[in-house]
Amino acid sequence: MVCNVRLWLNYRASAPAQTMWTANEIARLCYEHYGVRLPKQGKPEPNREWTLLAAVVKIQRTADQVCDCPDKPLQVTREVVSMGTGTKCIGQSKMRKNGDILNDSHAEVIARRSFQRYLLRQLHLAAALEEDSIFVPGTQRGLWKLRPDLLFVFFSSHTPCGDASIIPMLEFEDQPCFPVSREWASDPSEASGNLETPENKRKYEDLDSTVTKKMRFEPGAPDGMAHHQSFGSQRSGPVPPRVSSSNLTAEELAAVTRKAPNGAKVVDVYRTGAKCVPGEAGDSGRPGAAYHQVGLLRVKPGRGDRTRSMSCSDKLARWNVLGCQGALLMHFLEEPIYLSAVVIGQCPYSQEAMQRALTGRCQDVSPLPKGFGVQEVKIQQSDLLFEQSRCALQAKRADSPGRLVPCGAAISWSAVPEQPLDVTANGFPQGTTKKGIGHLQARSRISKVELFRSFQKLLSSISEDKWPDTLRLQKLETYQEYKEAASAYQEAWNVLRKQAFGSWIRNPPEYHQFK
Repeated sequence: MVCNVRLWLNYRASAPAQTMWTANEIARLCYEHYGVRLPKQGKPEPNREWTLLAAVVKIQRTADQVCDCPDKPLQVTREVVSMGTGTKCIGQSKMRKNGDILNDSHAEVIARRSFQRYLLRQLHLAAALEEDSIFVPGTQRGLWKLRPDLLFVFFSSHTPCGDASIIPMLEFEDQPCFPVSREWASDPSEASGNLETPENKRKYEDLDSTVTKKMRFEPGAPDGMAHHQSFGSQRSGPVPPRVSSSNLTAEELAAVTRKAPNGAKVVDVYRTGAKCVPGEAGDSGRPGAAYHQVGLLRVKPGRGDRTRSMSCSDKLARWNVLGCQGALLMHFLEEPIYLSAVVIGQCPYSQEAMQRALTGRCQDVSPLPKGFGVQEVKIQQSDLLFEQSRCALQAKRADSPGRLVPCGAAISWSAVPEQPLDVTANGFPQGTTKKGIGHLQARSRISKVELFRSFQKLLSSISEDKWPDTLRLQKLETYQEYKEAASAYQEAWNVLRKQAFGSWIRNPPEYHQFK
């Protein structure tokens, strides 16, 4: 058994991910889970709406694995433990101080909050000394750590919005989806933001008719227009030149945009609707490949009402340093819960842009508290297309009239025994009326206040003498107080902000004072 664990730990540290799973296996598992386990409610309306999908997959070595054959592939089980769909955010004017609304309903964020719900359930099992928990006792009182025989892989059907979506666009002949007009590209908007504002409706209707009539679609072709207005295709083979362009001279810009390694001309960059946060240098807005500045923090756009939600690229980069568990759960954990890999579905993609956005911006952050560190997360792409992505839907209805719109609902699913599903719209459970807002039934199960309630239930199920020191040595009441009391987490977050993410938008303290 010791040999088994040692082999696994060696794998977790260095072995190639394909010995355990492939990107296509992860994507296929998530797509099948979406089709079987998620309800019709909350899914896109057929032939009219599209959505995005994200999930966390648990990879665990099988109990009967033997180690007398070192060259034999490790036998593992793969299980989806959380899943989310969604493309929307609420504007800052709709935020609430009691924590009962979802500010950010992008699929990646829904999947992560659903994962936190799963982790809370697993901590309940550990505290009750149940053997099937993913946690084992740590070395300090009241703390737990992840079992050494498992890890987690994050899946998203599309590249995260923000920095990871700013990638070189090759000349039109090589694109599976027809490029957008320069007029529209000068003011891009994200699916989660103002796709449906009146001024964009006609633009999108015209765009749909152009794309669907002229698009050349092949099996496994990228999702050329989805969450981030990414038209065209860049596969993960040859890595295109970095386009960090706001300070380039005309000669330098010509040099990096003339040809990609595969011989195709780079004529532009994919646009993201995510806007630079105040305090960042900002985009140049110049035509072509110089439009965006890369490596910057960005905020998701709103529908006429600016949001305070950071881009998914920024959030994934933060999770790669601080873990996915958040501040509350860190009270019970000896080490953060990190993602070992990120898999992206078929869509416009650049390996260089993903690495830059998720790991490159934080790679020199140090020193961090014990247990925390910048992770060398593995990043791969699948060539399997999500069937309810925008480009997949366009291919199915290439000659059909009408425009496509993003689905307004978001679905949360967690591997928990009680009420695993949660379907929301505009940050509240679907069907909530204005009169119902503020009542218990009008809270999403993954809202801040409900996750805080689950945390408090966990705490009350444990005798006080077994609480960790961060909770036992002081009296805490509000959500803000509990978060701030997670001292190691807060120290790590302060270091990350100071050295890499100084312009990160933080909500005012009054939004975290609920009990």
